[in-house]
Amino acid sequence: MNLAQSMPAPETAASHARVRALFDHHVDFVWRSARRLGLTNAEAEDAVQQVFMVATRKIHEIDPNKERSYLLSTTYRVAANARRSRARKREDEMDRAVNATNNEGPEGALERAQGFEIVQRILDQLEEDIRDVFVLYELEEMTMAEISTLLDLAPGTVASRLRRAREKFHELAARYRNEGDA
Repeated sequence: MNLAQSMPAPETAASHARVRALFDHHVDFVWRSARRLGLTNAEAEDAVQQVFMVATRKIHEIDPNKERSYLLSTTYRVAANARRSRARKREDEMDRAVNATNNEGPEGALERAQGFEIVQRILDQLEEDIRDVFVLYELEEMTMAEISTLLDLAPGTVASRLRRAREKFHELAARYRNEGDA
């Protein structure tokens, strides 16, 4: 094998355009997925960069019909690595939620931010294996078959984890409601 054969293919205008389109179309999805997989805002922003760096390096290997799936599986791995390698610290979600609201007024913005924070706290309390399935099914609206393929789990395992996650989520939500009534 000569040196020319071992070097990566030169970057082309077409690959730059495809990466740009991939980013523009999916950046919000990747960020949202990273957050729902247990990363803080700062970690999610880092994860988005990592995911798109991987996608840029492997753009020629990504099937155009499976870009979203590729990005989600990459996000899943990056988020899992971040959770294992760093101690998560709490960040103020209020700013993001307030900035995301349009014309609902200060009371509505506050209520939405508090609701978002409670949901994030509940998700943070779920065990990683059941949280991942719950987030992908309930929040990202993936089918159980898609989750089974993405996480390389048997369909019955996905269904079992989803059932356990729903039970735990409802239990924790009830606890938050009862604390609010007290």
